[in-house]
Amino acid sequence: MGTRALLLLALELAVASVLHAQSPAADQSVFRVDVHVVQVDAQVLNKKTRRVTPSLTQDDFQILEDNVPQKISSFSQDKLPLSIVLLFDLTESVRPVLKSLAEGALEALQHLKPEDEVTVMVYAATAEVLQPATTDRALAAAAIEKASRMESEEAAFFNEGIYQATEELAKGQNPSSRRVIIWFTDDVPNIPSESSTPLRYRRSLKGAMPHSQKEAMLALFQSGTVVCSLMKQSDISVADAPGLWAHPADRMLYPPGEVDKYAAATGGQVIEYKKKELKDKLAALIDDLRMRYSLGYHPSAQKPKGKFCTIKVRLAPEIKKQLGGVIVEARQGYYR
Repeated sequence: MGTRALLLLALELAVASVLHAQSPAADQSVFRVDVHVVQVDAQVLNKKTRRVTPSLTQDDFQILEDNVPQKISSFSQDKLPLSIVLLFDLTESVRPVLKSLAEGALEALQHLKPEDEVTVMVYAATAEVLQPATTDRALAAAAIEKASRMESEEAAFFNEGIYQATEELAKGQNPSSRRVIIWFTDDVPNIPSESSTPLRYRRSLKGAMPHSQKEAMLALFQSGTVVCSLMKQSDISVADAPGLWAHPADRMLYPPGEVDKYAAATGGQVIEYKKKELKDKLAALIDDLRMRYSLGYHPSAQKPKGKFCTIKVRLAPEIKKQLGGVIVEARQGYYR
């Protein structure tokens, strides 16, 4: 074989050797890592007492996405900071209760950690921020006191209040925090008749239609926000003030939203209270929020962007049997 042919053969062998070295071996596997992580807040409560069940471990939990078991990759309790919106309903029966809360607000807020953020908002037909996210408890307490002096004759749109509170949480300074709306309401939407007050809606919303429950729920699922409610049973009945409840046609046009559905979908609680209990109930709720478990997992299946994936968090059979009657509260899903 000539010299030139030998050189060409040597070059071909060298290139083949390099390519072989760069290729995975036949018995090697190629892994593609999905960096997407889903974080879920979960709370375990005794069915009878509604008390929080503490001291559980990662092995005590199971997570399913679209009914497929997932491997929990991260687990913590009381480590992530909180970003909380205190959302106050300005309806007539709630305002007197806010005054009692204002007197003890600073004391209740001391149950938060120094790094926890608090935003104070009020709503009727639309929402207003009285205090943007702050770690200054005195500023938050002052905003609550201001809320206790406010009045509104507008309609109360639950969905609009929740939607705007969710949007406000996105402005917080700590993107890794757990987002929570603590909603103070009497569960009465107070929607006057469209025929009797046709301009009230347009003036309140500046010509825009209020957000629907579906839109508010979408925002909650996309942000991972938990909705908890401190709810006062209204002293007002339909017979006493029929104008506060809309005609069925108006309720269809302006659906009021449902407190229990928001809490159940996001894994939150609805806690009823009496006037003098509000300060203590708020402090206890903050303590419970601190004791929630944070669970993370990498979804095992690729899904199209925008698809809604259901989430179910449950206890392992052994620990569930050991604890007896308990329930697990967690959000019902998320959007890819």
